[in-house]
Amino acid sequence: MPFNPTLYKALSFDVYGTLVDWETGIYTALLPLLSSLPLQHASLNSRKSALNAYAILEHRVQSENPSLLYPQVLSAVYSRLARDYGVTFKKEEADAFGAGIGSWPAFPDTVEALKTLGKYYKLIVLSNVDKPSFAASNFGPMRGVKFDGIYTAQDIGSYKPDPRNFEYLFSHAEVDFGVKKNEILKVAQSLFHDHRTAKKMEMEPSVWIHRLPAGEEAVMGGVYEDLKGEVNLAAEYGTLGEFAEAVEKAFKREK
Repeated sequence: MPFNPTLYKALSFDVYGTLVDWETGIYTALLPLLSSLPLQHASLNSRKSALNAYAILEHRVQSENPSLLYPQVLSAVYSRLARDYGVTFKKEEADAFGAGIGSWPAFPDTVEALKTLGKYYKLIVLSNVDKPSFAASNFGPMRGVKFDGIYTAQDIGSYKPDPRNFEYLFSHAEVDFGVKKNEILKVAQSLFHDHRTAKKMEMEPSVWIHRLPAGEEAVMGGVYEDLKGEVNLAAEYGTLGEFAEAVEKAFKREK
């Protein structure tokens, strides 16, 4: 059956990776640390290697400490990375890395695409972030976008891909907006954090925003070939802008 976006009442977004280019933000913030590595070190010479090392540690820290706020997670990851690399660092540097979430850039199409999608759906954030950091993103690189629901790891007490985050989404979307689980469309870049659990939780087939940060395959959301048997995708778009354009065309056809 062809994908019909007009059947849904709400979109649930993964923010960092889908709306905000977290890989570029994180990599840029890591460059001072990486510059201390030996010239032959893989993480100095490969963005992919550096981000992969970061992603492994981030998931480990979140799994071990689900109650940590996201800036604290980032600071802990920075500290572990530095120790793993054998690089001397100051606590202030780790704290500054954790405090930088609001400076990560939005993808160029994000703001206008969200304004278009907001004409047709409730826009609900389900994000591995804390409230102040999300607010910094919303009033910074995503300025001008109104989200209807903002559900964070801070509210929930766990990090995706934990099913509890999705259960929180389902219950609160129904209470807050009268939107049932089967009326929510998951829209995300991360196969690991979002699409895999969406399938496990028996959501409707989801939309993959196949972002290419810095023109390369994303590192921190999982590899499709590794996870294709664990996800249920209704459609794939290269950008959120392409998805918004398809949505607008579909709703206009319905009139």
